[in-house]
Amino acid sequence: MRNFHVMWSKYGTFGILILLVLVLGLLSPEYFLTANNLTQVMLQSAITILVGCGEFFTILIAGIDLSVGSMMALTGMVTAKLMLAGMPIALAILLGGVIVGALLGAINGFLVNKTGLHPFIVTLGTLSVYRGITLIISDARPVFGLPQEFKEGIAGWIWKIPIPVIIAIGIALLLTFVTDKTKMGRNIYALGGNSQAAWFSGINIQLHTLMVFVISGICSGIAGVVMTARLGAAEPLAGNGFETIAIASAIIGGTSFFGGKGKIFGVVMGGLIIGVISNGLNILNVPTYYQQIVMGSLIILAVFVDKLFSLKKFSMKG
Repeated sequence: MRNFHVMWSKYGTFGILILLVLVLGLLSPEYFLTANNLTQVMLQSAITILVGCGEFFTILIAGIDLSVGSMMALTGMVTAKLMLAGMPIALAILLGGVIVGALLGAINGFLVNKTGLHPFIVTLGTLSVYRGITLIISDARPVFGLPQEFKEGIAGWIWKIPIPVIIAIGIALLLTFVTDKTKMGRNIYALGGNSQAAWFSGINIQLHTLMVFVISGICSGIAGVVMTARLGAAEPLAGNGFETIAIASAIIGGTSFFGGKGKIFGVVMGGLIIGVISNGLNILNVPTYYQQIVMGSLIILAVFVDKLFSLKKFSMKG
């Protein structure tokens, strides 16, 4: 049982992904296993991976961020407004996507620290606040007329690789370095594993709580910019429901809902699993609302399996 637990923790999500690809390939070999479709799966998964990587950090400290979808919409809208006001594209992306995203995440972290409320409550509130601000500054209308260079530079292709995929891989590699090779990463794991023990070890709880929400905000901001470029417009309702997708990619990828356990690689696998399922169900002409049932069921199953293995591990130690 111990060996199975170790193997599942390391390779379980990857095994599920391979199994899904094989099953859907057998069900629709003429469509699913084509190079164009598999590239499309990666393209569709890129935004999920980006926002899931941010969500990963908040779940890693046994918290959550329900405002990721609203932050995507607001950062995308601010970026579009800045470009239409004449700001250079690169500067608009930096200010509207990265810095505004970091600011929104910092507000979440500040409120969690100062109110003492669970992140679920705080981000449930900011979900509505950020969405409301997006609707106000856009007058509840999409913003069109974005520069062609922006669309091609963010949502275009380099050789035969979609640029959103390159961005998602780059962010995932950077965050993998943060979690595996930096003191901050080790402290975040310690905070998620046992916050009281982390405090006694001299870890600044409030600072690291603030940082995980800043990371979530930056990832959501980058995802918002990518989504805006892919749509060719800033939509005030963009990112609606992405909190569920972000949570699902992290949890399906092996991140423990109880904190202190998980890897960015697992989040990437979780995002690809969601992309494969969505793409496969579309190819098989399964109505989109059934996909919501599948997603919710996967979240419940993933948390149940995590809890089951945690109990098994505890009983083996005992």
